[in-house]
Amino acid sequence: YKIFPFDVINHTKEVIFGDKAKQEHTTINKFSYDTNVKNLIRIHNEQDITNKRNELINYVWSGHGLPESAMPQNVKENISDSRYHDLTNLQRIDKITYEMDYGVNSISYMFVPKESNNKVVVYHQGHDGDFYAGKDTIEYFLKNKYTVIAFSMPLLGMNSQPVVETQNFGPLILKSHNHLRYIESDSLKPVKFFFEPIYASLNYLEQKYGFDAYYMTGISGGAWVSMYYPAIDNRISQSYPVAGPLPLYLRSNYDTIGDYETELPDLIRIANELEIYVMDAHGENRKFIQIYNKYDPCCWSGTYFETYEQTVKDKVKELGSGIYDVNLDETNKEHTISQNTLDAISRSMNS
Repeated sequence: YKIFPFDVINHTKEVIFGDKAKQEHTTINKFSYDTNVKNLIRIHNEQDITNKRNELINYVWSGHGLPESAMPQNVKENISDSRYHDLTNLQRIDKITYEMDYGVNSISYMFVPKESNNKVVVYHQGHDGDFYAGKDTIEYFLKNKYTVIAFSMPLLGMNSQPVVETQNFGPLILKSHNHLRYIESDSLKPVKFFFEPIYASLNYLEQKYGFDAYYMTGISGGAWVSMYYPAIDNRISQSYPVAGPLPLYLRSNYDTIGDYETELPDLIRIANELEIYVMDAHGENRKFIQIYNKYDPCCWSGTYFETYEQTVKDKVKELGSGIYDVNLDETNKEHTISQNTLDAISRSMNS
């Protein structure tokens, strides 16, 4: 009989005796090392990148193109939030609100430094919730004189969880990204909720300030946003996703291959993860550096990126400009952005 807590005890047994670990190791090795990664990258020239970018934009915004005139509906300057009063080099916080379909919104904070290098870091939190979880990362870049604009994922943190009426499913509370599939239609792709607030906020920053550069980093689900967004918006010239999802051919071996946003076949058909890496990296003064925690207790640990790393590097080199690399943090045993990783990102941004 499977008496409570059977699952916990059974998992412990498998870990102790190595049965499950051995099976997963063997299976993922077969999946990964038998995959012809080169054939998965359907990019042969710059025009292919342009075409894929346009296809991504058409998919995300349902054929309407980029929302070029989009701006935040509300910006409150110099707000008070006691959670951040102790940040080093903080002059003020501006609260930026962007409203979208079905009452879904995005509330981000712009952390303005006292001493500025006139560059912006877009920080994106993952599924842990509020970007307050990334306070150490925000402070690190503030200390280094960057303006930081911090986002939480849709429906998380301070963002809304609206009750919506659906035609076929009745009223739903949008509390999970998996709920977004029930409001998808030909005229609305909910994946835009992950990208449009960033686009509108950069429009606002461009209009009001004269920043020299826009960089991006994020953790976990925020790393996924930091991966796909620069392929859509060239204003992000450098991106550093940390502990983000592996390509689908590697993820498929795990019990759960991802979340709603990472499991959109139509999106991946247009540009799979490997192609996104190339798109992010290609171009004059562009960089795309992935960071993985070797001993991450949550997700995507190990060194399976080695199955595609050199192939992506070769493709970026073949296309003629840009930098792609993967950094492995062997010191961090948490699902976080470590001090070592922050230092590595900073060195890359300044090189």
